[in-house]
Amino acid sequence: MSAVLQQRPDRLPMVLACQALGLNRSTVYAHHRRRLTDQPARTSRVGSAQPRALSPAQRQEVLDVLHSEEFCDQPPFEVYSELLERGRYLCSSSSMHRYLRAQACTGERRKQRPAQHHAVPRLEAKAPNQVWTWDISKLPLATRGVYLSLYVILDLFSRFALAWMVSRKENSALAQQLVGEASTRYRIEAGQLTLHQDRGSPMIAHSFLDLLGEHGITGSHSRPRVSNDNPFSESQFKTAKYQPDYPGRFDSSAHARRWFDSYFEWYNFKHHHSALAGFTPAQVFTGQHHQVAATRQSALDDMYQKHPERFVAGPPRTSMPPNVVAINPVTQEDIERGISTTVNFSTLLAASQTARESTLILK
Repeated sequence: MSAVLQQRPDRLPMVLACQALGLNRSTVYAHHRRRLTDQPARTSRVGSAQPRALSPAQRQEVLDVLHSEEFCDQPPFEVYSELLERGRYLCSSSSMHRYLRAQACTGERRKQRPAQHHAVPRLEAKAPNQVWTWDISKLPLATRGVYLSLYVILDLFSRFALAWMVSRKENSALAQQLVGEASTRYRIEAGQLTLHQDRGSPMIAHSFLDLLGEHGITGSHSRPRVSNDNPFSESQFKTAKYQPDYPGRFDSSAHARRWFDSYFEWYNFKHHHSALAGFTPAQVFTGQHHQVAATRQSALDDMYQKHPERFVAGPPRTSMPPNVVAINPVTQEDIERGISTTVNFSTLLAASQTARESTLILK
C-alpha cells in the first residue's frame, strides 16, 4: 500500500488516494513518520509517565490518610470534603479511588450486615382447611390520607373467603381475634392447618405467634421484599378493587362493611373462578363441585350427540379444579440443586420456636 501511495500521480491528492484504498489518512501519515525516524508504533499509554501524576511519596501520604483511624471507615468523597474544609488538599476524590483500587482496597469501607438467607415458603393444599392464606389491604376514605384496613382469610385449596373484617386500625390484637374466631368456626384441630402470611407487624407479633402455637397452627411467612410469596391473597384483593361498582373511596367504615358484605357474598357463591375451572369457591370448599361437574358433563354429552361435528377434538370433558394447589411448588430443578423440599413448615424462626415451646401442640 505504501508503494502504491508513493507512486501515485502528482495530480492525485493523498486524500483521494486514501479514500480509494480504504485507508485512514492520519494512519498513513503516522506510518510514514515512523519509517523516517525508525520509532516503534505506540499501542498503549500504560507505561507512559504522566507528568501531572503524584510522586510515590505523595501517593503514600494519601494512602496513609485514607487508612488512618479517623478516615478508615469513610468513603473517599467524605475524606476529600473534610480535608478541603480544613484547608488541606492532597488530590481529587477520583485519584483517591484510583490509589485504593491499585491496592485492592476499593468497595464498601464500612461494616456491612452479612447476607440474610430466608427459607422459601413452600405450601401445598390437597383439600380445604389444610392451608389458609391471609393479608391486610388498605381502603382509602373520602378524607385524604385516612384509610381503613381490610383483613381477609382465604382457603388456599378452594379460594373460599373464610373470614373478613374492616377496621380503622391494623394491629396484632385484631389479627388474633380474626384467626381465633375462624379456627373455632371451622373446627380446626391441632396440627391440621398451616396459616400463611407476609411479614407485616401484626403477622410477626409475639402475641400473634403465641396464638398460632396455642391452636396448633403452623405459621408460614413470606420472604422479606418478595412480592409473589402470597399471590392468592393479593389476587383476591385485585378482584375486589377491580369490580365495576368498587367505590374507590369509602364514606365510612359502615359503608365499607356494607359493600364488602355484598362483595364476599358474590365472590364465594356466585363468582365462577377461572383457576377453579369455572366453579365457585363455595362449591369447591364444600365438595359440591362434583355434582355440578356431573350436570355440566350431561349438558356437554347432549350437545355432542346432537352436533358431534362441532367438537373436532372428540367428546368434550368437563374441566375440574386442580387436585393440588401450591405456593412456590417444588420443581425438579430444586430437587437436583439439593434445595429443601419440605412443605407446610414454619419459615419464621420465632414461629418455629413458639411451636416447639407450646404445650398444646402435639410433639
